[in-house]
Amino acid sequence: MPLETLGSGHFEKPLVVLGGTFDPVHRTHIALACAARDALGAEVCLIPNADPPHRARPLADAAHRMAMLQLAIAPHANLRVDARELQRSGPSYMVDTLDSLRADVGPHRSLSLLLGSDAFAGITQWHQSSRLVDLANLLVAIRPAADAAAIENTLQRCHWSQRWATTAELTNCACGRIASLSLPPSSDSSTDLRAALGACRAIPASMIAEVAAYIAKHRLYQ
Repeated sequence: MPLETLGSGHFEKPLVVLGGTFDPVHRTHIALACAARDALGAEVCLIPNADPPHRARPLADAAHRMAMLQLAIAPHANLRVDARELQRSGPSYMVDTLDSLRADVGPHRSLSLLLGSDAFAGITQWHQSSRLVDLANLLVAIRPAADAAAIENTLQRCHWSQRWATTAELTNCACGRIASLSLPPSSDSSTDLRAALGACRAIPASMIAEVAAYIAKHRLYQ
């Protein structure tokens, strides 16, 4: 299937970005995107990495991961898939992606980067991390077991404490704010899914049925 990229002026609502390898996509990815969509009344753009700097390269190629994402989001309104990182050479730095998205949506559109609390705690290791809040808001997904002290430590270390806000504030702010999004517990893991598929074990419940059928058809992760 052709790779699609978000067009300029496409979104009328706040835009939330969720990046990842999606290798493969699973139910928690979609639940996270839907939770952000509902909390902000937003469109959510899922952006698969091409060459993630802080983890191993994906096992499935770009076309397969795009196809699986399209199958996973099909039943869900206001979720989109964007291929700009797959079409860009070099490491998949989020700051470059946000730069590109900001150019597309203009200076006044609410743009938020959705990331987990673990990723937020290590955000100082990201490429040009200080620029992220100049381009977008940060929406930190927090599960019940998340370490609140670690999140507060990151806010202080980055001098971002005064940027803390509510999700409602993010909808009216183009960039520069940080808010949390509470999520239920989940043990879903793409790593565990790949291991189960590679060992020909029973398909875990976290595997989306249409994605599981696609993986079986194309003999991925075996």
